[in-house]
Amino acid sequence: MTNKNHKDLPGKTIERLSQYRRLLYNILQQNKHNVYSHELAALMNLTPVQVRRDLMLIGHSGSQSKGYNVKGLITLIGRIIDSETGQKVAIAGLGNLGRAIMSYFSGKREKLSIVAGFDNDTQKTERIIAGIPCYHINKIQEVIAKENISIVILTVAPEAAHEVARLFLDAGVKGILNYTSVPLTLPDNIHLEEYDIVTSLEKLAFLVKE
Repeated sequence: MTNKNHKDLPGKTIERLSQYRRLLYNILQQNKHNVYSHELAALMNLTPVQVRRDLMLIGHSGSQSKGYNVKGLITLIGRIIDSETGQKVAIAGLGNLGRAIMSYFSGKREKLSIVAGFDNDTQKTERIIAGIPCYHINKIQEVIAKENISIVILTVAPEAAHEVARLFLDAGVKGILNYTSVPLTLPDNIHLEEYDIVTSLEKLAFLVKE
């Protein structure tokens, strides 16, 4: 049974569900078919209570004797966080980071795929990178509409972040993952995730300093 109100799941819960699924794939590759909450908790530095609470939120409970069925849990998490028809993603900015993300993510998820890259440098466009066609930024409207792309990953130069984000919003994109160092202010109907590597690194530096 799935949670009919899964759209209301907290963002942190969605993040953990994604992490659980990634771990479950690894566990399945070890030819292990069941897993306990305390095993998942140990792998993620969580408490078993937190794991059980998250899985109960999506309508799933394990067995005291066998724990959770790995394949069944992978399938259920997929039903919750994936789109039935799949979703398409574009990358804006084909520098080292953009190309690395393209290569890394290729084939990782059946229902989520990067299908286009964009840049304003003609040396980087009108070519295939990691199996993905790359276009000049002036083709955003055309390609987003043709491919039905709903998400864009921004890896452009900081000074271009606002302008490029606006181009994608005008083309109909509904979600942005921002890898630039510039915070974005977007309309309320647009979903935004900010990835700030400097803040993450400074947090670690604080935690490990003597």
